[in-house]
Amino acid sequence: MGFLTGAVVLGVYSQLAKGYDLAELGEMPERTVVLDSKGQVMGRLHGEDRIVISLAEVSPWFIKALLAREDTRFYRHSGIDFIGVLRAMIRNLRDGRIVQGASTLTMQLARNSYPDLDDRSFHRKLLEMMLARRIEKAIGKDQILEHYINRIFFGPGLWGIQRASQVYFGKHASQLTLSEAALIAGLIRSPSRFSPFRNFNGAIKERDDVLKRLVEVKAITKEEELGARYEEVILRGQPAFQNQGGYALDIVKRDLDLILEDRELREGGLRVITTLDKELNDAAEVFLDKRLREVEKLPGYAHPTKAGYDAGWDMVSAVLETPYLQGATAVLNNDTGGVLALVGGRDYRQSKFNRATHGSRQIGSTVKPFVYAAGIEAGLMPGTLISDDPLKPGEIAGVEATWNPGNSDGRFTGMQPLTLGLVQSRNTMTIRVGNQAGLDRVMATLGAVGLPGGQKSTPQVFIGNVSGNAYQVAAAYSAFPNDGLRKRPYLIDQIVDKRGQVIFRAGVMEVDTLSPGVAQVIRRMLGQVMDQGSASVLRSEYGFKEAAGGKTGTTNNYRDAWFAGYTSGLTTAVWVGLDRGGTIVDEGYGSKLALPIWGDVMNKAMALGYASGKNRPEAPTSRVALCRHSSELATEGCHAAGCAYEDELPYELVPGVFCRQHGGDEAGKEAEKPGSSVWQRMRRWFE
Repeated sequence: MGFLTGAVVLGVYSQLAKGYDLAELGEMPERTVVLDSKGQVMGRLHGEDRIVISLAEVSPWFIKALLAREDTRFYRHSGIDFIGVLRAMIRNLRDGRIVQGASTLTMQLARNSYPDLDDRSFHRKLLEMMLARRIEKAIGKDQILEHYINRIFFGPGLWGIQRASQVYFGKHASQLTLSEAALIAGLIRSPSRFSPFRNFNGAIKERDDVLKRLVEVKAITKEEELGARYEEVILRGQPAFQNQGGYALDIVKRDLDLILEDRELREGGLRVITTLDKELNDAAEVFLDKRLREVEKLPGYAHPTKAGYDAGWDMVSAVLETPYLQGATAVLNNDTGGVLALVGGRDYRQSKFNRATHGSRQIGSTVKPFVYAAGIEAGLMPGTLISDDPLKPGEIAGVEATWNPGNSDGRFTGMQPLTLGLVQSRNTMTIRVGNQAGLDRVMATLGAVGLPGGQKSTPQVFIGNVSGNAYQVAAAYSAFPNDGLRKRPYLIDQIVDKRGQVIFRAGVMEVDTLSPGVAQVIRRMLGQVMDQGSASVLRSEYGFKEAAGGKTGTTNNYRDAWFAGYTSGLTTAVWVGLDRGGTIVDEGYGSKLALPIWGDVMNKAMALGYASGKNRPEAPTSRVALCRHSSELATEGCHAAGCAYEDELPYELVPGVFCRQHGGDEAGKEAEKPGSSVWQRMRRWFE
């Protein structure tokens, strides 16, 4: 009767064992590695802290130590060690509970591969035994052993012999000595309790027990045991991988959550190739902190400093807002939109809030190039005269009659060419340019470049009442070197699975924001800002020599400082400010606080070879005579009135009519557009 019952039980559990997919034995979660565009490791995410290696890559000492410790008869049994089972059954029946196991390596592999087998019951034990027999019939001993050494737990957050070898001894598993191999094998039964980092003496005792067992089973000689026992144990380990972070890696994680399925995230083991440049990103972090420490030493700076905060920090606590000065920067590749560097604050450990992507601050005068772009699209010309006088009550619709912003230098200079208004960042001129362009047109331009972050549509937008962050501002500014195209910023270029198959590849996406001609004219103006305007110190003080354009920005009461600019290859935006708002320091202009960081980052980028992007030829131009008042082609009357001037304009921007404000034979007549026919273009070419 007992025999029949046993046979029935074995039959039932054999059937239950068939319900497990043996392919899962080799499916072991690994950390997903994040690489920069040059193959440098940026960090590891998701999965388990494991590196899968082959059995041939493991020190023979460890294989001997493992078998001596856990399963001496491994190569002689068929998944169940009946001698060990009998011994364990006697002990467990005597105590009335499971106190001693008889698990072979194959049974342990089964238990560690299927989560539902992880309990201490007779049902689980019987199922585990039948599953072990099935495994032994399906795959060879060496493959079982290989799966085991890669799957086994060796400490908190630590799996597999390769990572155990690296974490405890700083070496590849193939390089383990007999002493080191025995120590690691001794951890298997209680890795947390006997970790050599926490309990060195306990780990040594376990090692010595393994060495003794190796002698008993004649796997080593007594002399080898003594040599290993008296070998100095030197822990030179690498830290176990935590869920690594950083401002750029946080965005990579966010994007992976959107791109991948939950199963792919859990299993890990992927290679995520980003657009980032680790060396540039690391340098940008250093430059940001270095320059802001200098700001904290300026006379009149009255806020907590990072050095002071560091002195009282417990090395653990993180906050959303820090009391000390913060900053952010984003660097984009103009050709693709790929993000080369992204820094969201001064210290990720202290504050994980990513100011580069999630911050929202007024961008001040960095908005002005887009206001002037809208003005030029509306028909204004670079040399059109714009008043720099104080605003008259009621002159600007949509605001209170008392609204009368001044200029940062407190001066008003009368009628000035439009270009000067942008180069010298004249508020009154910019407001009038925006007013002539029309608020709707300005808002449409800002929307096209990705800037209107829900702000109210009022003329205050013309001089910086626009919210944004460094990521958005850099993307918006990239439209200027890209002839009006804004490339979609992205960080993940490719994702490669464990088999080397590319499962995701990013595509370059772009959207038309400005006409090429308008972008070309603004590019020319912003080049003057760089060479002779508020950013000219880049040339004289910071040694930046590349052809470039850009614009500073400072908000009311010096609450935010900005600089955004570009070369043909890169666009970079920098923000500086306090998380909780308030004046940074008196006269804390963008040129004083943000511009030095931009210069450091871009000089480093140039040193790394990011000198230029694709060759983008200028749009065809025509030299024409224009009227400074009407923005139309000059007539004899314009010349007589002294308001005619010559300029080089892209064909698309050449006015279609002659000036209607001044007398002359041509007044009001339609003009022949340059480039309007093939024959005209051929004629100009021969000329």
